[in-house]
Amino acid sequence: MNSPFLSLVILAGIAVFLILRLRSVLGTREGFENSPAPQSSREPRREFEVIEGGPDHDIIDHVAEDSAAAAALTKMKKAEPSFSVGEFLGGARGAYEMILMGFERGEVEDLKPFLADDVYETFAEVVADRKDKGLVIEAEFIGIRELALHDATFDEATGVGEVTVRYVAELTSVVKDATGQVIEGSATAVKKQKDIWTFARNMGASDPNWHLVATEE
Repeated sequence: MNSPFLSLVILAGIAVFLILRLRSVLGTREGFENSPAPQSSREPRREFEVIEGGPDHDIIDHVAEDSAAAAALTKMKKAEPSFSVGEFLGGARGAYEMILMGFERGEVEDLKPFLADDVYETFAEVVADRKDKGLVIEAEFIGIRELALHDATFDEATGVGEVTVRYVAELTSVVKDATGQVIEGSATAVKKQKDIWTFARNMGASDPNWHLVATEE
C-alpha cells in the first residue's frame, strides 16, 4: 500500500470520527428551529422546575395576586384549562377596534355575533337614529395607547366568566349632515377615547367567542 493512499485512509477515518462526535454532542435537527439563546461561558447552566401550586404569572402579571379578580381568573382556568389571560387580552385588543369602528361606521349587523342582545339593541338604536337624522360619521382608528385588565368575576353556578378591560385609544372622528357639512369633530384632530368594556363567556363551552355585555366610560 503506497504512502499517499494510506494517508487518505487515515484522514477519512479521522473525519468520520469527528462527525460522529459532533452528532453525539449536538444531536440532529429537522425543519426550522429558533436559534438557542446565547449563554455565558462563565455561569453554569441552571435547570428550573415548575413548582406545583406556585403563582400563575399569566394571572398575576395583570392583577394583584391576592385580589378577587385573581381568584376569579384562577377558577376560570380550572373550568377551562386552555384559557390564557394574555391571549384573551390580545383578542380583546383586536375586538375593541373592530367593534368600535363598526359602531362608528354604522355596520352593527356584522357585529351581532360578538355582542350581547341588549348591547346590540342599544348600538342598533343609535345607528338608526343617526340615519333618521341624515348624519354620517367618518372615523379613523389610530391605535390603542393603554389596555389593562380592570376586573374579573366567575359564577360557579352558571360557569360564566366575565372580564372587564380598560382601554385608552386614539382616533379621528367627523360627523357630517345630509349635505356633507361637518357639524362636529375634525378629520385631523386626534381625540382620546376612554372605555371600560366587559366581556363574558361560558367557560368550557364549544363556542370560543366572548361577547361584549357592558360598556361604560
